[in-house]
Amino acid sequence: MTVLIAGGGIGGLTMALTCHQIGVPCVVYETVRELRPLGVGINLQPNAVRELTDLGLGDKLATVGVEAKEWALVGRNGNDIWSEPRGTLAGYRWPQYSVHRGRLQMLLYEAVLSRLGPDSVVTGHALASYENTDRGVTIALDRRLGSTVTKTGSLLIAADGVRSAARAQMYPTEGEPVWGGSVLWRGTSLGKPIRTGASFTLVGSLDQRFVHYPITAAGPESGKQVQNWIAELTFDASGGWGRSDWNRKVDAEEFLPAFEDWDFGWLDVPGLIRAADVVFEYPMVDRDPVDHWVDGNVGLLGDAAHVMYPVGSNGASQAIVDARVLGAKLLEHGVGSEALLAYQNHLLEDVNSLVLRNRGAGPVAILGLVEQRCGGVFDDIEDVIPQPEIEEFMQQYKAAAGFAVETLNNAPPTIQPGSLV
Repeated sequence: MTVLIAGGGIGGLTMALTCHQIGVPCVVYETVRELRPLGVGINLQPNAVRELTDLGLGDKLATVGVEAKEWALVGRNGNDIWSEPRGTLAGYRWPQYSVHRGRLQMLLYEAVLSRLGPDSVVTGHALASYENTDRGVTIALDRRLGSTVTKTGSLLIAADGVRSAARAQMYPTEGEPVWGGSVLWRGTSLGKPIRTGASFTLVGSLDQRFVHYPITAAGPESGKQVQNWIAELTFDASGGWGRSDWNRKVDAEEFLPAFEDWDFGWLDVPGLIRAADVVFEYPMVDRDPVDHWVDGNVGLLGDAAHVMYPVGSNGASQAIVDARVLGAKLLEHGVGSEALLAYQNHLLEDVNSLVLRNRGAGPVAILGLVEQRCGGVFDDIEDVIPQPEIEEFMQQYKAAAGFAVETLNNAPPTIQPGSLV
């Protein structure tokens, strides 16, 4: 009854902890030889924090992230378009956290090793292919040493990311991820707290914007935080992105001139960019929604199923929710293809809609309206767009993304405590 999990990222490790919680044996196979705390900042929405809390990790989340207090959209001239409280300040029963992706991954990894044992995560093994059988599934794994091994199990949960080998086998003609024209440059810098000291702040327009949020508390002596930032520019996508490496270190001078005058006093954008030790370039990509995530005894999870633009800060959160919903379906239907199909039927339509909503700029689309009505420059946003109009738009997005306040607060646990397959 062993479940094979391809990918030791946030989704795959959450799936392993969920399997352990409900009494299902599992093994995680991860491509890299050594898991390390790599990456940049992400946000965990309350729906994901709820699930990790139900896995017994709620207290530890507070040690690796910053509890978000505010989400704010700011115009090109530094004036507020919209701000709202987040997490418990917004009435949720669970916080929202801004956290370094690598620190969160290591928290999950350590929990898996502690609960499932040291052999539960096998590194240096990349999923190459799968074959459905009468008794489950057989997978081929490429080892970093150059050889290939096969393993058998009841199910394969492919949480192997945007370039998933399992998805490529399900959709052999799909090709590369879709680039829509936006390029992100990401880094972290030490800086003094701004606004609430725990604000997610997005400044600019649809074609050029800057995102900023802290991922550590301020140091007692320096008074500075580690602050995650994203600088984004939009280009003509008709010719494709000319660089083959979609996650490369770059010199900030490649994009800094476009942000040179973005010093608003309370937020010094060029200063933060220059203060970063290293900057990474990420063309912003997704994939077109597909009509199934399941092939027999194989199911896709997280980015393998539905990679989406990060405009709603819900990619990692959705991977966590995926794992928990799949765990609930294993409890309901047993460890087999029926559970995978039930998981797919529960999530696919809504998440596909979310992928397309994020492709249309998600909650940030309000910036497009501001641009149309005043060119992005204003003194009082009420003269441009009434606040109730923005409020309605934001509530619609939260409902679509699965973290509307009352709906989430009143929902029963995805997995009831003590439930076992």
